[in-house]
Amino acid sequence: MCKSAMLSRARAAMLGACMLAALPAAAAQGWPTRPITLVVPFPPGGSTDAVGRLVAAELAKLLGQNVIVENKGGANGNIGSDQVAKAKPDGHTLLLSGVGSNAINYAIYQEMPYQDKDFRHVALIATGPNVLVASPNLPVKRFVEFLELVRKEPGKHTHASSGNGSSGHLSAEMLKQAAKLDMVHVPYKGGAAAITDTIAGRVDVLFLNQDNVLPHVRAGKLRALAVTSPQRNPAYPDVPTIAESGFPGFAAQSWFGVSAPAGTPDEVVRVLNEATNKALQDAALRQRLESVGFVVANGSPDDFARFVQDEIARWAKAAKASGARVD
Repeated sequence: MCKSAMLSRARAAMLGACMLAALPAAAAQGWPTRPITLVVPFPPGGSTDAVGRLVAAELAKLLGQNVIVENKGGANGNIGSDQVAKAKPDGHTLLLSGVGSNAINYAIYQEMPYQDKDFRHVALIATGPNVLVASPNLPVKRFVEFLELVRKEPGKHTHASSGNGSSGHLSAEMLKQAAKLDMVHVPYKGGAAAITDTIAGRVDVLFLNQDNVLPHVRAGKLRALAVTSPQRNPAYPDVPTIAESGFPGFAAQSWFGVSAPAGTPDEVVRVLNEATNKALQDAALRQRLESVGFVVANGSPDDFARFVQDEIARWAKAAKASGARVD
């Protein structure tokens, strides 16, 4: 055999070895063997759906199987989440978990069709604060001025939310308790209507996810007073945190993650965690998330499981203090 032929075969062997190494480690374990379903427990079009589709597209590339997004809305995420909780734990049915369906709902619903023990939490995707925004008609420009105004006129001012028991509602209740504020809660059926009425001055302030209010803040239609994250948010660099404004330790964030049914094999969870973390390193995906104020995460399944437990405790305390319930 000539030297050039031997070199060609050697290069081919090396290329083949590299390609095998690049394949998902789970392929050697027989997973995934068919397309994966990622259940998004909310209707199409919202933040949860957008994040789910971005992550699903990257996971499909990494795992070598289609990742199909299935929107299964209802009961603030409970219906879709329950579907995953009761699915076969083979790694082919996953949940885009989140603060409502996997933390707040345990505290505000009288009966839940599932509990946290019914899931294996695989990877945290991203966190994002609620933002306290004010109507342009409200005569305040800074958070401290807002506190002074509300304390001076107890019971007069209103705070809107996207619904009873939402993260925005409970963020406001946490602030009211911490700052000893007397305000009237006005719940809406969704964030869009709450934004419209805050801009129009029919309600004074609104707590809502950072991505939903960002275009209105940038357009000058709403005034951002504070964010609920522990650190300032890159999309709102000049807006103080509530924690730095006299309430150390204050934190109330929305978040998304990938979760699987309890009983999903350790090897599948490990590989899916690695794939999710790698997907989140994609420059285009990160830019899409960070441009609207999400803080991209990275961590192990154990990290995410502890995070969820902390969130369940945090929101249970807020719900108990506010008396928020959904019957």
